[in-house]
Amino acid sequence: MRMHIEHETVYSYDEPVSYSIQALRLRPLDTKSQRIVSWNVETPLYASVRDQRDVYGNVLQMLYVERPHSEIRLRVWGEVETTETHGVVTAAIEKFPPRFYLRRTMLTEADETILTLANAAREASDGTPLDLAHCLMHKTRDALDYMIGETDATTSAAQALANGSGVCQDHAHVFIAAARSVGMPARYVSGYLWTDAGEQGEAAHAWAEAYVEDLGWVGFDVANRICPTEAHVRVASGLDYLEAAPIRGLRRGGGQETLDVRVQVAEGGAQQ
Repeated sequence: MRMHIEHETVYSYDEPVSYSIQALRLRPLDTKSQRIVSWNVETPLYASVRDQRDVYGNVLQMLYVERPHSEIRLRVWGEVETTETHGVVTAAIEKFPPRFYLRRTMLTEADETILTLANAAREASDGTPLDLAHCLMHKTRDALDYMIGETDATTSAAQALANGSGVCQDHAHVFIAAARSVGMPARYVSGYLWTDAGEQGEAAHAWAEAYVEDLGWVGFDVANRICPTEAHVRVASGLDYLEAAPIRGLRRGGGQETLDVRVQVAEGGAQQ
């Protein structure tokens, strides 16, 4: 499948900002399941950018603006060819052994409700790691309605589950917390998704990956109750959202911030 992706993010401030720094994870990598045909990241002319890799092997661009500004506009566009692997992650950069992804974070701490969900999934499974992961996906989705605006970037897995609704980020966090609680390594993935009318999620998407014995890393798009398909483009991964977020940053000054994000994923080549 060939996809054309456009992603524009605009930060506007009602007062001048004297200094900004942003960490951008916006550039996907070639794997056996995806080939980057072309990819561009456009940043303001008055910003300086340093390219590097983070500890997970993700492409990390550090953006610095050291002069007064009232707006930061970031634009990404490119084309990716994907291949169906039924969710199995192939040729991704692995910097750590699977057991590293058993580590808890503030966003993926398992409380009693998550432990109960995990135990229910274990009881419903046939005892194999792969079926357990699928049961965790379905139990998580059963417990968490897809609803925009109920959570934000700081919402933990436990808070989202208590609320009973959230978005793809929350589905991934609850799945990760539950998986780790039963000894299954799991991690957070950010990327893009081409959707039709029957799927849940926005074009900028998130899902989880679990390490399944004898199979390796396998993706689970909890919001859609599926393993990632050729309609998914994998960009970055980490222990949770904070380590794989497309954009994170700090600023000095600026007053009230307004964020405007536009993402479009279309099947086929570049749109004219």
